[in-house]
Amino acid sequence: MIKLAKRVGRISPSPTLRMTAEAKAMAARGVDVIDFAAGEPDLDTPDAVKEAGIAAIRAGFTKYTASGGIDELKVAVIDKLKRDQGLAYDKSQILISCGAKHSLYNLGQALFEAGDEVLIPAPYWVSYPDQAVLNDATPVMIPTEEATGFQLTGGLVERYVTERTKAIIVNSPSNPTGAVYQVRTLQAIAEVALRRNFLIISDEIYEKMVYDGARHESIASLGKDVQARTVVVNGVSKAYAMTGWRIGYSAGPVDVISAMGTVQSQSTSNPNSMAQKAAVTALNQGEPFITAMVTEFDKRRRFMVERLNKIPGVHCMMPSGAFYAFPHIGQLLGRKSGGEPISSSTALATYFLTEARVATVPGEAFGAPDHLRFSYATSMRNIADGLDRIEAAILRLS
Repeated sequence: MIKLAKRVGRISPSPTLRMTAEAKAMAARGVDVIDFAAGEPDLDTPDAVKEAGIAAIRAGFTKYTASGGIDELKVAVIDKLKRDQGLAYDKSQILISCGAKHSLYNLGQALFEAGDEVLIPAPYWVSYPDQAVLNDATPVMIPTEEATGFQLTGGLVERYVTERTKAIIVNSPSNPTGAVYQVRTLQAIAEVALRRNFLIISDEIYEKMVYDGARHESIASLGKDVQARTVVVNGVSKAYAMTGWRIGYSAGPVDVISAMGTVQSQSTSNPNSMAQKAAVTALNQGEPFITAMVTEFDKRRRFMVERLNKIPGVHCMMPSGAFYAFPHIGQLLGRKSGGEPISSSTALATYFLTEARVATVPGEAFGAPDHLRFSYATSMRNIADGLDRIEAAILRLS
């Protein structure tokens, strides 16, 4: 048997991708399964974006590009950040990568090493801790509470900072909670980061998906001193329904971006050439699509959360952003199916998949064992049918 590297044993496969894969495998076998696990919009990529990709192929733009991305896309990113966040960057501060997850991985490779600590507010996106561990750093979880809207405070951050703290990851709007950080929350985080000398990693992939008058604020926009200590990570996957195109980007200090680019040059080299051209069109022309998509998601969000709150044993906060509901299901744990107790959200998610034919993601994956994550990036019909199935399955528990 071949001996694998120890680092592989320290991490686990992505639970969200695993549940989505299981749902797709069931569907391929002819099982009528509803997928609330997928982290991608169900809408199609805008036609203008698709045509830009096709035009690139027809024009022969199918070769290697510069490792860090084409200048045209870097300029589109710079214009977007100036337009939306009031942030000024030049091309040396921008790196184009194979998705926002790849951007975060490049950053971890360039920044973290043994002895470093990475502050991660919980609940958290599933890959943050594992990407820290892959780079020999120690993830340090900062618990937040639903009662306070999963908001951080400066005092809470300060409590977990040590002399080994290298960075904090800020994800607003949040996956999985849908929380949108208030400006005072971002100001408190920034103040501690400046005073205690650590980097801010701002994952803004869901920035366009906000509701009820909520407003996304980039922590980097709080001042030049904060911007100089922040790496903004974003991409086109969520906002433009381009998950399969695999284009993300980072904006930050020149030395950090340069180091990330060096890592990328020895791993993936350049992102897909045709997808880069398509991303230019998305960033420059995609706002009408976003507006329509967010309007539709808002209807689904309200329906899903209101329906969840009518199910016995389930409570769900109304999310202010992203496209996930994050219901609390603690009252259901300990109930029995066929005489066997359901003792965890993982067991409950498995029960819903096998008995209700509905895929969800267990809260353990996000550091929140009393919750499940439901995506409402699917049709209203699927949401209604899926939640009816969930309720019926819950009522069968003893």
